[in-house]
Amino acid sequence: MISFAVDPLPNPRRVFMLGATGTIGRATVHALLARGHEVVCFVRPRNDAMTIPGATVRTGDVTDPASLARDGFRGEPFDAVVSCMASRTGAPRDAQAIDYQAHVNVLEAARQAGVGQFVLLSAICVQKPLLAFQQAKLTFEARLMGAGLTYSIVRPTAFFKSLSGQVARVQQGRPYLVFGDGRLTACKPISDADLGDYLAGCLDDESRWNKVLPIGGPGPAITPLDQAEHLFALLGRKPTIRRVPVALLDVIIGGLDVARRIVPSLADKAELARIGRYYATESMLVLDPATGRYDADATPSTGNETLFDYYAELIRGEAAAERGDHAVF
Repeated sequence: MISFAVDPLPNPRRVFMLGATGTIGRATVHALLARGHEVVCFVRPRNDAMTIPGATVRTGDVTDPASLARDGFRGEPFDAVVSCMASRTGAPRDAQAIDYQAHVNVLEAARQAGVGQFVLLSAICVQKPLLAFQQAKLTFEARLMGAGLTYSIVRPTAFFKSLSGQVARVQQGRPYLVFGDGRLTACKPISDADLGDYLAGCLDDESRWNKVLPIGGPGPAITPLDQAEHLFALLGRKPTIRRVPVALLDVIIGGLDVARRIVPSLADKAELARIGRYYATESMLVLDPATGRYDADATPSTGNETLFDYYAELIRGEAAAERGDHAVF
């Protein structure tokens, strides 16, 4: 993967970092350190053995305001908070606890620590909020906008890791699965490194302050069919594509909705199925509110790495796909 060489800034900040254990979080910490910022990462206790060269790691419970103050901020001053923290599954309880309430806890602790700037990693899918985690993210976005801090709310498009789940199955000789005709959706995938660099740049780029920032990777928007064809081309094989009807997801969701009335624990599985259907049918591009259509041309791009560069690295064994919980396949 490409790494960025950035000259240290003349005015380094002291940054309180959340979500440093994830792939995007790690890339963001790297980008912050490359710019000369001092980074303190607050992670869960089960990550107490985690080390990040150049950064300070502190452990505690982000859902507990007392732990945030005692174990995280420790009465020390900070200039900025950068959060790549997100709920792992998107299930309603998890989303409310992490995407909303934990961020509220951090915002209050940050204000007490004299923080003047907050960079938040959100998601472009909140433009059309049909799911619990999207509502939770939007509710916190609104709270952050009204908090009086300088903010940057970054809404990225699809991640490489979420679009790489079928590389291994295709390498094994199995067909590539698409919903419908493979052209139902499109996105501008962005790499962890490019997104981390963009997030870190929000601290000093005034054009990104007090704004909601949709962002994708370089190149034109691509569909699942494009992904399949490029993957087979990289493998030097004729495409074998199996089309899956979206109605199948509707049947699964309907069945789980009925079953959860008898077995309440299935409610989360029903929500996960709805998340899968959302990603299978909605593009990760800027949504034009006037037309209700997704607009690839209106979706900004940044960075240098493409999804197909990443596919080539996976095939060569130079990278490993760390897939997200919201991946459809």
